[in-house]
Order: sequence, then structure tokens, then C-alpha cells
Amino acid sequence: MVRVIVDGTPVDVAPGSSALQACEAAGKEIPRFCYHERLSVAGNCRMCLVQVARAPKPVASCGFPVADGMEIFTDTEVVRRARRAVMEFLLINHPLDCPICDQGGECDLQDQAYGYGSGLSRYKEDKRAVTDKDLGPLVKTVMTRCIQCTRCVRFSTEVAGTPELGLVSRGENAEITTYVEKALTSELSGNLIDVCPVGALTAKPSAFQARSWEYKKTDSIDVMDALGTNIQVQARGGEVMRIVPRVNDEVNEEWLSDKGRFSVDGLKRRRLDRPWVRVHGKLVPVSWKDALVALARRLDGVAGEKIGAIAGDLSDAESLCALKDLLTALGSSNLDCRQDGAWYDTTTRSGYLFNSDLAGVDEADALLIVGAMPRHEAPVLNARIRKRFLDAGRGGFPVGVIGRPTSDLTYTVDLLGDGPDVLASLLDGTHPFAEHLRNARKPMMILGHAALTRRDAPAIYAACRQLAAATGMIAADWNGFNILHTAASRVGALDLGFLPGPHGCAAGGMLRGGVDVLWLLGADDVALDTIPAETFVVYQGHHGDRAAARADIILPGAAYTEKPGTYVNTAGRVQRAWRAVFAPGEAREDWRIIRAFSEVVGHTLPYDTLEQLRARMAEVNPVFGLSAAPAGLLAGHGTAPVPASIAEAGSFTDGPFRPLIRDYYQTNAISRASQTMAECSAVYGAVAAE
Repeated sequence: MVRVIVDGTPVDVAPGSSALQACEAAGKEIPRFCYHERLSVAGNCRMCLVQVARAPKPVASCGFPVADGMEIFTDTEVVRRARRAVMEFLLINHPLDCPICDQGGECDLQDQAYGYGSGLSRYKEDKRAVTDKDLGPLVKTVMTRCIQCTRCVRFSTEVAGTPELGLVSRGENAEITTYVEKALTSELSGNLIDVCPVGALTAKPSAFQARSWEYKKTDSIDVMDALGTNIQVQARGGEVMRIVPRVNDEVNEEWLSDKGRFSVDGLKRRRLDRPWVRVHGKLVPVSWKDALVALARRLDGVAGEKIGAIAGDLSDAESLCALKDLLTALGSSNLDCRQDGAWYDTTTRSGYLFNSDLAGVDEADALLIVGAMPRHEAPVLNARIRKRFLDAGRGGFPVGVIGRPTSDLTYTVDLLGDGPDVLASLLDGTHPFAEHLRNARKPMMILGHAALTRRDAPAIYAACRQLAAATGMIAADWNGFNILHTAASRVGALDLGFLPGPHGCAAGGMLRGGVDVLWLLGADDVALDTIPAETFVVYQGHHGDRAAARADIILPGAAYTEKPGTYVNTAGRVQRAWRAVFAPGEAREDWRIIRAFSEVVGHTLPYDTLEQLRARMAEVNPVFGLSAAPAGLLAGHGTAPVPASIAEAGSFTDGPFRPLIRDYYQTNAISRASQTMAECSAVYGAVAAE
């Protein structure tokens, strides 16, 4: 450690730290615009000037390295005058449009001008004006407000991996622009709004709709993918206005995918707000009592083995537990959470988790991706892989891919092949990439659903587990064998055992007529055309999407922002979300609907409150036994050997891995109801089918 004296207070910092980091460690607040903790140092704005003993003039603390015994002064008259001068120059060309700027109330320039700005301007000349740029349907630009901090340029280049922004010209004519006048193509472009310290980049879909101080802010969890990104839902009245990320270094750092941020308008369109029952072939609105009684009468006399349930990708763990308990009480073991028909090793929890945890990517020194497309399936995870790739330097983090990437992954990869046959050559050591895995200290593998949804998924899984064991991916202090899920509800459902029981029917069998009554809990992405006409379909969900049109009874549920819920991310981290707004109309929380129906049908579930239900979840699986804490709990991951039944899983079938996500912006009921996501889909186009 290096000892530095900041305003007379000694503080120890790591070697290589900057003067700004030393000042913050001493509890001093240093103003800045261009500096960002997760981006490279640019030293553009000069707002972070401090005085260093024996230095001839104030220095920019963000790029000034510390030395042992260095004395730093943050609040001298020289420093204050220097910062006031910098602020005056920054405001020379800045427009006086704070009253109409969407950044108002959360603008760094406003805050620091209050501390270092003057009440009057000495500048009498005309201010410059800059043409606004069209960055696509998500990010709105008012480039006259730009102060050339280049945070956006560094984010798009370093984090997003799409270097489409740059600084052109110099001096007063300098401006940020796209190189070829095109829309941003990153799935993380919304984070440009967060890193911009002024109002130059704001959210285009929510422009001029509300002020930042009008929002009621609620902590929640993003359900657009399985990463469990920590978010804050900001609402005004009964409407969710915007969603922004929260900082969690173990999960998402401080980034959020565009789908999680901008699909918010889908929460208020195509909503189910009252129960419906099909009468003489036509859906008619009814009361809750009539809907539940009609469903109870339909179930009267139906054997338990003729009732089934399929859970969708956005379901919370509470509703999954309640529905499983209800069907068990009705005598049914026909349960499935796998809309896509994926296969998992459920003999041990580590068989279906991202075992190294998401932060484990920072420690890995080689990566093999099998049947996954992280850029579309988990954009924030893809940014973390890119960060590790850049930190390791050229050749320091080899990445091999088995499959057909549908776009650039934003880091250099070796395309090893497009089918599972490559695994055989990796196992016997004849493939050149096998050497990278064997030489790595902490090798990592990501197995995706393009592999797990195939008929030969058990054989692919067995080969991957054997390869992991042979290359040292699974050790006492490291488990680099990872499953990348795409559904927010999937791991929680697997933890609760929402799978076919003995002699139970899987999702495919239920859809092909294996049951007489089929309960779809938000399951919109199943093969609805295979359901026989005589099958009675109950749809419980929050949007009038695909499955609602086929349903005989519709029970309106609450979206993820409208209920407290528990979600388990792909790494097995249990996290809680809180209610931000109430569901529209007569819609209710899903578990409360199931609990009410259990009483009507004569199998009353043994819990009346959310706390009692969560206690029941902890009985089913101890991983749910945590106190209400937003950070959640990371359960321990085992390193069990490959079970014999999997080791004898059979051989590979012919054919390459097919892309799992055809259109990143249209993957669930909420995003399909969003006009913003529809516009993005039209601008960027669906991923071409292979």
C-alpha cells in the first residue's frame, strides 16, 4: 500500500491509484465530468483539479498517479479559483435550457455549477450550436449541451464493444458524432444516458414526460433475461415511467440491457385487466367469482393425471410454488417450466447453474462457449466477458465458440465449428483449442440453450462435463462449468421442482393432448397450434398475448413491477423485488389468484400471507430461506461428478446449433407489447434464420 496525505489526513491506497481515488478514500468529494470508475481515464474536463505539494500548478487528479508520502490539497484558494475558471469555460457555450431538459434534477453540470459557477456570465458573444445526431429509436440527442467529456465514446468502445461514436474536429468545433451516420447497434446503448453527465443524451421514448423528482423509486429485478440485473423502477402515479440500473458488482456492475430498460411501455399496452370466460366460442368478461366457479366446475370429475400446468419465463417463484402445491393437491404431477423443451441435469443444483457466478468471469483465463450467444441472451454478461478480454491483453484470454454466432460478439473469438462434433476432438486433445483449456489456470465453459434444447442434449451435456473434468474446470476452489439460462423464472422453477413427477407429462406431451385441462402460467411461447381443440386451456397472465387468444378462461395476473416477488438468476442467486405500482383493473398477484381458487375447488392451500408462502418455499428448498434483502443470497455450488445415467447419454445427432433468439427485441409478452421494442425490431431487423 501507498500512504498519501490528503488535507492533512493520512490514507493508504493501492499502488497505481490516482490522486482522485486517494481523495475519495479520505472522504473528500472531487468534482468531475469525464472521469468514470468503469471507463478509461481521459482527462478532458479538468474539473477535478487539486494541488499537490511541490507541483508547479494544479493537476488533474483523475490521471495523476500517487506516490508514497505525497501531500494533496483539495480545498485551497488556488484549487477553488481553478475549478471556477473551468466551470466558466464549460458554461460559455452551454444553452440555458435547464427548464426543458430531461436531465434536469439529476444533472452533474447543474450540481457542480451550483458549487463552482457564477451568478452572471462575462461572455457576450454568440453561443455555438451543434446539429443533433440520430442515434436510433432509443437515445435522444441535444448535442449543443455536450461538454465533450467523451464518456459516451469510451463506453461504446470499451464496454459495449461497438465503436460507433467518436470525437471529430478540435477546439470549439469539436463534436461527438457517429462515424457513418447510422443508428447505434449495441444492446447496451441505453447506458449512454446514464454515463452522460449532462443532457446531451437522454431517453427518446420518455422525452418530456416527467421530471426526475416526481418519480417514486422502487428496487426490483429485471426479468427480460436470466441475469437478475438489479434495477430501480421509477413510477409516477400508477404508471411505471422508466427503469434504470442499480449498482451490484456481483451481478450487473451498473449496466442494464436495452430490452430491460426500454420495454417499459409494454407494461401499459395489451393488458389483461379482468377475468374472461369463453361462452359459445366467444370470450366474455365476468367477475372473479364467476370465473373461479366456472373453472372449478370444469375440473369437477377430471382425474388428476388429466390436469397439467406449464409455467412461463417471467413467473416469480411465489406463483410457481403456489401452482405446484395446487396441482399436487389435485393429484397431478404434470408440471413443466420448460417452454422450450430444454434438458437439464437436475441430480445436483450445480448441474443447471452458472457455477462460477457472474463475477467469476473476471477470474477466468480461457473460455469455451457451446451453443450460446451471450450478446443476445445476456448482453450485460457479454460486456463482462469483453471487459475480461480487454484486461487480459492480446491473446491473454482465448475464447472458443461452438455454434454460429448471429452477430459480432464484441471480442475476438475462435470459431471451432458449428455442431457438437467438435467436442469429440476437444476431448481427445486433437483440436488446437484444447491446449488453451489445459494450460489455463481457471478455464470456463458456457453451455447455452441452443445445445440444451436439442434431442441430443444429454449427450452434449455429458461431453461438456467430461471436457470440464479433463481440463480442470471443476476443482475444489473453482467451478467453471456454467449453464447460461435465458428465462428469469427457470432456475427458481428448477429449485422448486416444477418438473414432471413420476409418470408425469412434460410440456410437449401436454401440448399434444396429454391432458384435458391445461393451465398456462404466463406461458406464451409454447406451440399453441399443437393443442387439440378439446383441451380446456386456462391462461393466467398479464398480457393479451398469444396464449390468451387460445384460452377458455383468462385469469388476469400482475406484471413483475406490480407485485413483490422472488427471482433466482442463472448463477443461483436468490433476489427479491418489491411492488412499484398496482396492477390495472381487477388483475391480482398470481399467487393470490391460485390461493383463492384452491379454496373454491376445495383444496385450500395452507398459507394466507406472502410471508407464509415464502416459509413454504423455504421448506421446499432451503435456498429460499433468506430474510428480505435486495442483494439476495448466493447459495453454494457443488462439484459433483457426472452421474452414470448422463455419462451413458448416447451419441450426437447431425446438424449445427441453431440460433435460439431470432429477434432480441421480441422475446416475451412485455417486449412484444412495447411500441419502442417494435420500432427497434423494425430498425435493426430480426436475426436472420440460419
